[in-house]
Amino acid sequence: MKTKFCFVTSRQLFLIITLVVNLLYIASGNVNAQTTQVKNIILVHGAFADGSGWKAVYDILTKKGYNVSIVQNPLTSLTDDVNATNSVINAQEGPVILVGHSWGGTVITQAGINPKVVGLVYVSAFIPDSGESTAQWVSAAPPSPEAGFTKPDQFGFVYFDPAKFHGGFAGDLPKAQSDFMCASQVPIIGKCFGEVVEQAAWKTKPSYGIVSTEDKALNPNTQRTMYKRAHAKITELKGSHVVFVSQAQAVANVIMAAAGN
Repeated sequence: MKTKFCFVTSRQLFLIITLVVNLLYIASGNVNAQTTQVKNIILVHGAFADGSGWKAVYDILTKKGYNVSIVQNPLTSLTDDVNATNSVINAQEGPVILVGHSWGGTVITQAGINPKVVGLVYVSAFIPDSGESTAQWVSAAPPSPEAGFTKPDQFGFVYFDPAKFHGGFAGDLPKAQSDFMCASQVPIIGKCFGEVVEQAAWKTKPSYGIVSTEDKALNPNTQRTMYKRAHAKITELKGSHVVFVSQAQAVANVIMAAAGN
């Protein structure tokens, strides 16, 4: 009877040790998966700006060893901008963190369904749901008196009102820098704002949202509402609509966090 008891105990001990080893192996695999860093970052600009606005963020990220690509949206339709973004995504080797500013948030919401995209970062951005348009969120709060758009011209292009550009778009930048951005602004076809998102990537992928608390172009409370609905990890920065220009390091920090750094 005593011998049998020892045999059973030894067998149980063997099974327990085997189980523990297997659990440790599985846990180790999970930890590695969670801490794997994503090295591909894609930056998507919004309306009235182009990819060059990301220069300071680009410099910070590339010095940290990230492979950074910048989309030049045509701003002619949501589909065209999503296609331009997917073209850059598909050219990457490995997983991608997709970053969008302002209108670019709408673009990455749709383009982010690409299987290579593993995370989304919204910078002073729109983050609509399926079936929603950017225009719905533009009008979600009373417009700031500092901001305003021109009426569509004969070609359908809309500009940020040049007389309001500094105060409404880039108030925390030097006037000379803001003036150049205004003179070189990229117009958007007005109908883009009314086009609806078909699928919202934030429903299935982790998201980060940066609120620019001094934003006059997109109400900060509207940003918070959209981010909270998407269960995004929110960071608030005291800055204008172009906070990615004025506070490039802080914005880069959020992107690196999303990439697992």
